[in-house]
Amino acid sequence: MKAIQVARYGQAEALQLQEVPDLEPNDDQVLINVAGSGINPIDWKILSGAMQQYIPLPLPYTPGVEVSGTVAAVGKNVSDFVVGDQVFGFIGIVGGYATQAVSTADRLAHIPATLPLQQAGGVPAAALTAWQALHEHAAIQAGQKVLIHGGAGGVGSFAIQLAHLAGAYVIATSSAKNHEYLRSLGADEVIDYSATPFEEVVHDVDFVLDTMGGDTQDRSWGVLKPGGQLVTLVYLPPGAEETAAARGVRATLIGTRPDPAQLRELAALIDAGQIRPMVNVVRPLSETRQVQDLSQTGHARGQLVLRVGDD
Repeated sequence: MKAIQVARYGQAEALQLQEVPDLEPNDDQVLINVAGSGINPIDWKILSGAMQQYIPLPLPYTPGVEVSGTVAAVGKNVSDFVVGDQVFGFIGIVGGYATQAVSTADRLAHIPATLPLQQAGGVPAAALTAWQALHEHAAIQAGQKVLIHGGAGGVGSFAIQLAHLAGAYVIATSSAKNHEYLRSLGADEVIDYSATPFEEVVHDVDFVLDTMGGDTQDRSWGVLKPGGQLVTLVYLPPGAEETAAARGVRATLIGTRPDPAQLRELAALIDAGQIRPMVNVVRPLSETRQVQDLSQTGHARGQLVLRVGDD
């Protein structure tokens, strides 16, 4: 099999396409012939070495948290899938940038019937993150006002659609070139972060989804109404929870977890046309470095996917 290998932490030049031994599933695993693998910020954050303290990995490792593909073999304890099934899932913290991947069955679901197999590889991580932020942590309700930072990114693109579907009033930040794109997803207001400080025009928000951290997070506290909540995917600095409490709001740092029931629900929404994955870039496995570099700019629109099966 072919796999991207990381032998040392660093930047994209550490990503090497190599031949490695084929995988074999254990009794509880599914072996997948990978068709597509999404590239996500967590991948390059791990690659940089900045997360070694929290996610220690033996080197070399294969990046990639999500895949889509066809089931090639199943362990004896697996009953939910059979050889030939087309599946997608948030498979773990590594392993996706390869022609084969293994996953436990409780991280997988059948792909949406209306979605091309390769494109499905860019759905699980971003869609689950948006779903869990909005529905589990924020308990979003119709009529609420939400602010989504980085609306054009993978998580933001799903979050706008899911918040709109829930009946919320959606405000999103992005560069000017993405405004029509975000409105097409359901954003009611779009703010050009380079031209207008969002805190000057946004007030009394029930929920902020922070995909940026840093100064953007700092300036978000003041736009929340009393009892509101900021959910961040990035980082809560020391003292952030005290800052939030002093303002009468809440702060939550979340991590995404695999959930096949949620994946099935998301697949049903995709098939019903109620949400649509916005897969923007599909490149071969041999171009992993270039796609990772694009992800790291923070200016990519929608999901970025490695085309694995045809490489």
